[in-house]
Amino acid sequence: MTHELDETDRRILHALMEDARHTSATELADELGVSDATIHNRIDRLESEGIIRGYRAMINFERAGGYLIGIYMCTVPAADRERLAIAARAIPEVINVRVLMAGKRDLQVVAVGEQTEDLQIIARELSALDITIEDEELVQTELWSPYELFEPESDSLDGANTISLANGTDIFEVPVEEGAPIVGHSIDEAREQEYLSPETNILLIERETKTLDPDGETVIQVGDIVTLVPHADRQNPLDPFSPIATAD
Repeated sequence: MTHELDETDRRILHALMEDARHTSATELADELGVSDATIHNRIDRLESEGIIRGYRAMINFERAGGYLIGIYMCTVPAADRERLAIAARAIPEVINVRVLMAGKRDLQVVAVGEQTEDLQIIARELSALDITIEDEELVQTELWSPYELFEPESDSLDGANTISLANGTDIFEVPVEEGAPIVGHSIDEAREQEYLSPETNILLIERETKTLDPDGETVIQVGDIVTLVPHADRQNPLDPFSPIATAD
């Protein structure tokens, strides 16, 4: 099952991929214009949905004692891929197993040894599991990078997060800033004051750790994240959610 990510989710994931240890909820909240609780809530959801699978240290085994990293390109019967992947992972020296959608070389196993003899022993243990090793190599260098398409987009309308649906509809997630005209008004009042057009559809409001299903009496508060579909013909439909600019 896949889950739709909005820009807030993507920016959180990018920051965590870049440096999970030194990324704080407070820094992310300041950057995205939301509360700490909202960031914690998003991360909890990403974890519960299995999108964030864990937080692991990336070890330089060569510096940690001159260890060698071996990668084994293997072939296993298609029906046994998952079972043999789990069996390979149970070998103590194995640190990573990948199952590939391929006819041959459909299993990649990465293991650590103090010397080449250790890697040869691991190869024999894999073979004993009925895993056919097609090739094996020593890893020289590993380079890691966050997924750059999760990086913040600079052209989002008024800083809002945007989700484009398959039918061409754009859904905006906009944080409500302090001093915004809409703050303190109910949705019905905002329509009467023409902050919102009658056609603008407010889908939900994220407030701290809660997700609200808004109605006309729901009052907009500072720090809310409002998900809406604006009226296509209205200019600057997100202006009411930001402070009114004043001349110097």
